[in-house]
Amino acid sequence: MASHDDIIDKERSKSAFKYVEDIAPGLRLEMDLDKIHHTSISDFQEVQVIDSYFGKTLVTDGKTQSTAHDEFVYHESLVHPPLFWSALLSGTTESDGTRIPGSAPKSVFIGGGGELATAREVLKHNSIERLVMVDIDPKVLEVCKRYMPEWGGEAVASHPKMELIVGDAHKYLMETQEKFDVIIMDISDPIEAGPGIALYTQEFYQRTSEVLSKPNGVFVTQAGSADFIPHPHAFPEDDDDDNKESWCFSPILNTLATVFDHSIPYTVPVPSFGECWGFVMAFNGDAKEARALADLPYEVIDNLIEERIEAVPGVPDHKYRSKGVKFLTGKEKGSEALKHYDGVTHRGLFSLSKSLRIAMKGDKRIMTVDNPVFMY
Repeated sequence: MASHDDIIDKERSKSAFKYVEDIAPGLRLEMDLDKIHHTSISDFQEVQVIDSYFGKTLVTDGKTQSTAHDEFVYHESLVHPPLFWSALLSGTTESDGTRIPGSAPKSVFIGGGGELATAREVLKHNSIERLVMVDIDPKVLEVCKRYMPEWGGEAVASHPKMELIVGDAHKYLMETQEKFDVIIMDISDPIEAGPGIALYTQEFYQRTSEVLSKPNGVFVTQAGSADFIPHPHAFPEDDDDDNKESWCFSPILNTLATVFDHSIPYTVPVPSFGECWGFVMAFNGDAKEARALADLPYEVIDNLIEERIEAVPGVPDHKYRSKGVKFLTGKEKGSEALKHYDGVTHRGLFSLSKSLRIAMKGDKRIMTVDNPVFMY
């Protein structure tokens, strides 16, 4: 027979603090909250660093931004496809169709990216000469450097190729006279009360097209939820007055298509987000280039990785270990310096499900200053 103390311990084991996040209308992600490292409210948002089922986690305004479990999946997917595509656009194509990469990308702009992991991935490219990152919230930068050095920390913030600016990315790009080979928008979702909605409009995208280098300029943005099988809430009907917050994946794709010759969607599963996540890459050029991006042979990407990728020294790796994920020391080169992205992964990123492609094709929404689209 169990003792009184055993019974008490058993009952205590059933209770715990919980982290609960709304993913979609009627859908919540709930897990044990193991530790709160930090919580504060900046001038722009609530900022928290916690430990949960997915390890150390950055949360802003109640939304998971990245976790130790899978942040590398998000950040490698966001960064490496556009940088390698810029390299190929700057090069030449031989008579047999073989692509010879050029010297780009040399200059990259990041809007947002306060965790510093996007900059970490950019700095792995040995072609980079200048990286400008503009994030509006100094509190996020401060918190991430202190509690999340594995994402990049001071090693990235003080990197000699890096210019880190606390400021408004929208204002910076509107005023700059500089040209960039790649522009990466790693910003908050376009929620109604959030600071990032102006960075998802047709007017802003038009300006980014003017700031990009020619002919190898590439723009990429995170684009929110993009589930393999879309839920009805993702694409509201025209007369659905009760569902004005939905997905923004296809509106972002549509909006970029009004500015650039090519607007290419891609997705990746991010377990800690509770869903697949979308990105959209945009660039100008010949019509055949759009298909070529998705169909790049495995060996083209793998060769670029071996030639151009080097780990950033001084960035400690996550103590949390996901199965099958290698540990980095900061000395690795080539494929050993990446945890997720390679030639096989590249092809998978651009293979959207049939149902997602059909649903997106029927969504004609465009995001403008006067007619924004908000994400749930």
